[in-house]
Amino acid sequence: MQQPQAPIQTFPEDWQTALAIVAHPDDLEYGAASAVAKWTAQGKGVVYLMVSRGEAGIDGMRPPEVGPLRSQEEINAARAVGVDVVEFLEHPDGIIEYGLPLRRDISRVIRRHKPDVILTLSHHLQFPSGHLNMADHRHVGLAVFDAARDAGNRWVFPELLGEGLEPWGGVRFVAVFGPAGSTHGIDVTGYWEQGLESLRQHKVYLENLGPSAANTFDFLTAHAVESGQVFGCQYAVFAELVLINEPWG
Repeated sequence: MQQPQAPIQTFPEDWQTALAIVAHPDDLEYGAASAVAKWTAQGKGVVYLMVSRGEAGIDGMRPPEVGPLRSQEEINAARAVGVDVVEFLEHPDGIIEYGLPLRRDISRVIRRHKPDVILTLSHHLQFPSGHLNMADHRHVGLAVFDAARDAGNRWVFPELLGEGLEPWGGVRFVAVFGPAGSTHGIDVTGYWEQGLESLRQHKVYLENLGPSAANTFDFLTAHAVESGQVFGCQYAVFAELVLINEPWG
């Protein structure tokens, strides 16, 4: 398992609210959910935003059946780590497009919730393993960065003003889970199992992945242990921090 080359810094926790934005139900449950469990236990507020309902994610079931099922599994998964609010943008699973409509939709939610920080998944072409990162993840990741900046500009998407949504320039950084170039670590000792329980809530989805899902929990735990050895604790997850708003901007 590839580990970051540079020394890992401690993830800043001097914030109160986070908005987690990902493409699909289950995206947050492969490590990030354990960090969310830690933060909600500290009293921080976390909201989940799914860009799609994951309706194209089960080969043997039709999308109209899958979308509601996976949405409910995500709501259950969020509750397992202390998150009560899960929202969906209704973009089509598998063919999410980067562009102004997606940036506008994400900006709208950022202005409404006014988070201090945003959490998302890697936007890079490949995962550290060398495997291709799917287009939905890449497009959502890029849109998240841009929307975090867009949300603070009155003259970008001015139609949002007509919806009563004033600009929000308070996003300090975006934390990106999963890239090879991680910069910060979160000690999730005491919360790792809670994160795994969150993943277990995706029961039907995992059952339909076939043999590839058999060793998922062991693989994730081994990765968290290895990251913990690097970071100096029992279990850790890593993220790359991208600063959004300059202190003078």
